[in-house]
Amino acid sequence: LETEFDIGILTNLTGDHLDFHRDFEEYRETKGLLFQQLGPGEKKAPKYAVLNADDPHCDYYRQISRVPVCTYSVKKESDFQAQEVRITPKSASFHVQGFPERIHLPLTGLFSVYNALAAIAVAVREGLPPGIIAAALREFPGVPGRFELIDEGQDFAVVVDYAHTPDGLEKVLKTAREVSRGKLITVFGCGGDRDRSKRPLMGEVAGKYSDFSIVTSDNPRTEDPVSIISDILPGLEKTGQGRYLTITDRREAIREALARAGTGDLVLIAGKGHETFQLIGGESYPFDDREVARELLRGEG
Repeated sequence: LETEFDIGILTNLTGDHLDFHRDFEEYRETKGLLFQQLGPGEKKAPKYAVLNADDPHCDYYRQISRVPVCTYSVKKESDFQAQEVRITPKSASFHVQGFPERIHLPLTGLFSVYNALAAIAVAVREGLPPGIIAAALREFPGVPGRFELIDEGQDFAVVVDYAHTPDGLEKVLKTAREVSRGKLITVFGCGGDRDRSKRPLMGEVAGKYSDFSIVTSDNPRTEDPVSIISDILPGLEKTGQGRYLTITDRREAIREALARAGTGDLVLIAGKGHETFQLIGGESYPFDDREVARELLRGEG
């Protein structure tokens, strides 16, 4: 069965899954198939593409798209540009043309603004009135495992995020830096049987933006967890200036990070986000970063 798409959205394009592609160029072209195949179909509904004008690959996808394109952005001029952006530890707001009042999000981070703009672009094109769109965004609870705050009454912030690429980790660490009043402590690892080239890059990013890092297991799969951690360390040593520990057991790594946190600090637990399992040696074991953090904060584990 063939699936006919009506709308294609580009949020951003960064290096991921490169172990499944010959190079980044092939990866970019593969993603581009969505926009090349948006042409006329059996449906009468108009098809269109929504592109992030701030992404460096926007022009490439604009050129290959077979349908009309609308754009959104924070930095460049576009059809839906966020202006007067304000970010707080728990929210974000901005102005966008066509909306009489500020858009308010119960989510933090510039990435949340970008995601909201993509949704706004589609909603407006689909004919929804500004008031309905703004109300829906104001009540949006967020995506599980994406900068998800874990609150058990502690005097420091705990955030769980799915960031598992160098670019993704950099974005979430920048957001954490923006909203944190104290130290930034990062727990992270890299998946096994996946692109090894990104491991030192992940370490370099963590070392650059974190005050302290704890390198641990992610989903090691059939690889030796200690070997994966060893691949990460050269990047971390390049920028981390010795401000790190290695703890192979992920629960113990999270425990150590929470124990090191003080008033106003932020602990970022990165890599697994919404996942409720850990893949070790070909087996799947129950593991949820969010629940583990809650248990440890309550003193249950």
